[in-house]
Amino acid sequence: MKKYFNLFDLSMKVNYKTEVLSGLTVAMALIPEAVAFALIAGLPPLTGLYAAFMMGLVTSILGGRPGMISGATGAVAVVLVVLAKSHGIEYIFATVVLAGLLQMSAGFLKLGKLMRLVPHPVIFGFVNGLAIIIFMSQLDQFKDGSGAWLTGTPLFIMLGLVLVTMLIIWGLPKLTKVIPASLVAILSIFGIVVAFGIDTKTVGDMASISGGFPPFHLPEVPFTLETLYIIFPFASIMAGVGLIESLLTLNIIDEITETRGRGNKEAVAQGIANVLSGVFSGMGGCAMIGQSLINISSGARARLSGIVAAVMLLVFIMFGAGLIEKLPMAALTGLMIMVSIGTFEWASLKTFKRMPKSDIFVMVLVTLVTAVLHNLALAVLIGVIIAALVFAWDNAKRIRARKHIDENGVKHYEIYGPLFFGSTAAFGEKFDIHNDPEEVIIDFAESRIVDMSAIEALNKITERYHKVGKKVHLKHLSPDCRLLLENADEIIDVNVLEDPTYKLAVDKV
Repeated sequence: MKKYFNLFDLSMKVNYKTEVLSGLTVAMALIPEAVAFALIAGLPPLTGLYAAFMMGLVTSILGGRPGMISGATGAVAVVLVVLAKSHGIEYIFATVVLAGLLQMSAGFLKLGKLMRLVPHPVIFGFVNGLAIIIFMSQLDQFKDGSGAWLTGTPLFIMLGLVLVTMLIIWGLPKLTKVIPASLVAILSIFGIVVAFGIDTKTVGDMASISGGFPPFHLPEVPFTLETLYIIFPFASIMAGVGLIESLLTLNIIDEITETRGRGNKEAVAQGIANVLSGVFSGMGGCAMIGQSLINISSGARARLSGIVAAVMLLVFIMFGAGLIEKLPMAALTGLMIMVSIGTFEWASLKTFKRMPKSDIFVMVLVTLVTAVLHNLALAVLIGVIIAALVFAWDNAKRIRARKHIDENGVKHYEIYGPLFFGSTAAFGEKFDIHNDPEEVIIDFAESRIVDMSAIEALNKITERYHKVGKKVHLKHLSPDCRLLLENADEIIDVNVLEDPTYKLAVDKV
């Protein structure tokens, strides 16, 4: 009988063995990526490793999504690379601290709920683009130190070890799930390379990971407005990118585990982690979808796995660098390729014939922007904007007016669809002012007045009827629509004419 214990989350059952082994696997996978991202940003490798430790530890303890892994990421590295070249590492640390403060503010202001505005096609595109990025980034392992593609024996060795890694990760869970397949694959490839003396690329070929405990270090920059002017643009972009990637990763893990994380709590935790990362010599970061999926696929569901991953990463840096640097890159490459395969939303390909063309366009565009530009925040922003415009356009076309004249000679316009900035032009074309009878009723039972443009359109219609001496009655206005008209009364003169016989302005649906 397995023993479970609640750690930090009273509602979360913790399987110690699974959590510890999964955390150990994640720690090994974190090392090459943290080093690579630091080098991309033009920073020393240890800044990436320290960031991975601090981000992983703090967000695992304080974050809103148990089982999610944070660390140094490529999205953050791309943002910081220009600043690192122009002003140096101290300004990077200051930027990371400021970005953390901005993220904390976003969490306290409960801006995490804005992720509800991200449509599903955008999430599909984001995930698929990220899967392509993860896969493409592994191709560098098939190149030598000069950047040329491997050929001959080195290439076959690398391919063979990668394929064996992938085969173990794919096949072992079909036999047993006692030990995470990813950990078995890494240790198996390590054993094969050592036993047969195979000459292949190792973690140590990238850079040395040997170091001590992250040193406390306040950024040595002038505390002036000029410094703020320099770092604020980078900090705001980093904060935005970090929150977008973290909250989208949270949503993805939510879907996989069929549980619900807390976005605002995660935003605060990400901010605290970045502040501490900046003062403990780290480059900062955010949630990592690849490592999070490794963790979740290994069976981890609680905070313990993330804590173990962060602590073991620090142990490797301080005490086990010599051993970890001997890990074959082929094993980690095979692991990340399997992560990319698992990350890609293959089900999204089956929906091409079922989804609206606009949704397919948004999904494909976000995928391409993510994969080609490696700019996750820009990809999501573009996707949300296009989806919003498509939604507005579709709703603008849906406004209709059913017309009839009753036994009293009053003409009725029954409006269908929302009246907002996109539909005001079509709304104005529905009325035949000069040929209409003396009294007209505009019925909003199946419509809503949404914004200021709608109020202005309504005002123009009533004005035009008023000029030719005809009365207009507004029927079935919802309470929120009436309130909107009342609030706009001082700004726009809405010509709402009530008839005591009909009492139309106060009729209820």
